[in-house]
Amino acid sequence: MTSPHDPARQGLTPEQAADRLRTEGPNELPRSGVRTLGRIVVDVIREPMFGLLLAAGAIYLLLGDLGEALLLLAFASISVAIAIVQENRSERVLEALRDLTSPRALVIRGGQRLRIPGREVVRGDLIVLGEGDRVAADARVLACDDLMVDESLLT
Repeated sequence: MTSPHDPARQGLTPEQAADRLRTEGPNELPRSGVRTLGRIVVDVIREPMFGLLLAAGAIYLLLGDLGEALLLLAFASISVAIAIVQENRSERVLEALRDLTSPRALVIRGGQRLRIPGREVVRGDLIVLGEGDRVAADARVLACDDLMVDESLLT
């Protein structure tokens, strides 16, 4: 068993951690990229329901019923506008939730316990876990007492 004063139990130095964060990047999943307004419009227009409404409007035009065709196309346009607004709001809400639910981690760096954002955990950090904590990164267990893991979030 190693003593708590063993250099291996002191964790990375702040300089080592900063260097690894700079060279290896933050500890986060790659983002799928924010969808632009143009991309949202294209996705909404490609929906089958919108195509069905356009086809019905075209049939009304071919049958010579201009009033019904314009009414149907107006409702289709309103439907597309509502879908675009909702998609745009959903994108912003998901981004806010992603930032809000970012886990924090208790690490040992330079012999000191520090609470840092999970995205700043780097390879080689000593992570201290307690009951109910979420593991902020891939890790190896160096020491534990009565370890129990809830893997339900993985399914």
